Amino acid sequence: IPVPIPDSPLRYVLVYALELDDGLALVDAGWDTPEAWQALCDGLAVLGADITQVRAVAVTHIHPDHYGLAGRVREASGAWIGLHAADAALLKGRYVETEQMIASMTDLLEVCGVPSELVPDLAGSSMQIRSFVRMAPPDRFIEHDEVLEFAGWDLRAIWTPGHSPGHLCFYSPSRRLLLSGDHVLPRITPNIAVHTQQIHNPLADYLDSLSIVEHLECDEVLPGHEWRFSGLADRVEQLRQHHRERLDEILTALAVGSLTCWELTTRLTWSRPLEGSTPWLQRAASGETLAHLVLLESRGEVVRTPGRPACFALAGPPLLS
Repeated sequence: IPVPIPDSPLRYVLVYALELDDGLALVDAGWDTPEAWQALCDGLAVLGADITQVRAVAVTHIHPDHYGLAGRVREASGAWIGLHAADAALLKGRYVETEQMIASMTDLLEVCGVPSELVPDLAGSSMQIRSFVRMAPPDRFIEHDEVLEFAGWDLRAIWTPGHSPGHLCFYSPSRRLLLSGDHVLPRITPNIAVHTQQIHNPLADYLDSLSIVEHLECDEVLPGHEWRFSGLADRVEQLRQHHRERLDEILTALAVGSLTCWELTTRLTWSRPLEGSTPWLQRAASGETLAHLVLLESRGEVVRTPGRPACFALAGPPLLS
């Protein structure tokens, strides 16, 4: 069921309805807007069903386009909401008591070298989407390798951290289907960024998580955005290649000497111009750049000079004068 996302180039999130013996289960839910709610209800009506028949909402991760409507679904149907514990632990700081997150994000952006006049807008850029989430603590935690008790389904949870600390995919061996959330998408690459609520080296975890799903016996992937697709192993290799190319691009940029994370961000190639992008997209770009730098640092290929801002350089002498 395509559920619209307001003011986003992604346009919609794909919510999946699974038919059970006693109702329906949803994988993800959409943003909490009237338009999204109507689209979800209309999608269920196509099945000859309605929202009161939903028994469960299995959430791949806590970003608003996947988690935002889960609370309203529960209010309407009594469904249980399930999340991985690593994402559930972030809910209060992300959607309720947000002052600490904004303060720590301000600190991170300053360390990255973001110009002072941009820092306030970038630090608070996610607050505008907080209204699209109905705060709903989960009824249960979904653990890695757990088989969900959905009658007629053998749906196994796979913990795939990277895009978020508690991101989950769901795999059905008998149906040879992978519901991949934002972990593996057919055309675009998910945002893997250092964030004040994120794990220290998210790109390393993401690349490890790709290996977990790469060789599943899977005829079709059901992603959180864009469209359903086949060829999981080929797509995983494309995602790895994208990150290899990005790492090489950063190393090449550092060949001239030491740079801040923000200086690097403005020199990299993006799918749309960074200048003039929304503060949220600029923050996402900076976080992605930092994630690649942290990975290179962990491999000993880049060294960091701490400070405000921190500077990054090749571990060896500059290649160019």
